[in-house]
Amino acid sequence: MKKKILAVLLSTFTALSLAACGGPAASSTADSSQKASEQTSSEVQSYTVGICQLVQHPALDAATQGFKQALTDKLGDKVTFEEQNASNDTATCATICNQLVASNVDLIMANATPALQAAQTATDKIPILGTSVTDYGTALGIDNWSGTTGKNVSGTSDLAPLDQQAEMLHELFPDAKKVGILYCSAEPNSKYQDQVITKALTKMGYTCKTYTFSDSNDVQSVATTAASENDVLYLPTDNTVASNTGIINNICLPAKVPVIAGEEGICAGCGVATLSISYYDLGYATGEMACDILTNGADPATMEIQFAPKFTKEYNPDICKTLGITPPDSYKEIQAS
Repeated sequence: MKKKILAVLLSTFTALSLAACGGPAASSTADSSQKASEQTSSEVQSYTVGICQLVQHPALDAATQGFKQALTDKLGDKVTFEEQNASNDTATCATICNQLVASNVDLIMANATPALQAAQTATDKIPILGTSVTDYGTALGIDNWSGTTGKNVSGTSDLAPLDQQAEMLHELFPDAKKVGILYCSAEPNSKYQDQVITKALTKMGYTCKTYTFSDSNDVQSVATTAASENDVLYLPTDNTVASNTGIINNICLPAKVPVIAGEEGICAGCGVATLSISYYDLGYATGEMACDILTNGADPATMEIQFAPKFTKEYNPDICKTLGITPPDSYKEIQAS
């Protein structure tokens, strides 16, 4: 009898020991719970994206809109945005980017060159994507530019082919002699555009002269001088210019000096024609790059800078009518916003 009782107790003890050690059934249950936990964790993963935009104007606004839409299309409510505008102040760009770094955002989108430069200074860890940036080699001080930054930075460029813009100016104003190039000296990408298009226009026989202003306070006086000394003005893609097109138009239109613009927003405000890109599409492409970084671990250091896929010859119908200019049929009319 004692032997039977002992056997029963021994059997019970053995079963309890196996259960405690996690037999096959227990192990399977634990694995399933772990997988479910991991799956739930993966499903609820979210991202915070910081946005620093230099200034509010149609081109940059469209780029930011396209960027946010791309990420929303791909990630839905898994992505939230911390968006701030620097009101065209480089010091404010630095403050914004430092705040985004302190918030430990997952990625920073820098809209325009000063915003990109501020973001790069603020962090070498958090991925940064620029948009509405003309030339990354110039903006980041990279010699021997190869198409990738080798840093935590990539993005999209709004550079339209400057040789084609020069050809467009010649197509519309073949009899002009003097071309004034007007931009803000604080924007290095504008200086780059000036250097490139000056070479192209000089080869066509034009005499080119550069006119720069340091900030918005100088636009009126510098533009007045430029308009009085030239047959045509060329305005590159420049954020300060874009924010002051009304001032420039009030000077150039009465003086009957036509303006060729580097982008659509400037042309809509004071230009005759432009070889334009879609800033919304550019921002959208930047958002797709951001998604690749966030969800697939793509490395900005090796991601090539992307460019707009297409360019469109456009004209401003109101200014053309006032100046008596009839663009070729290949030009598309800029629609009033």
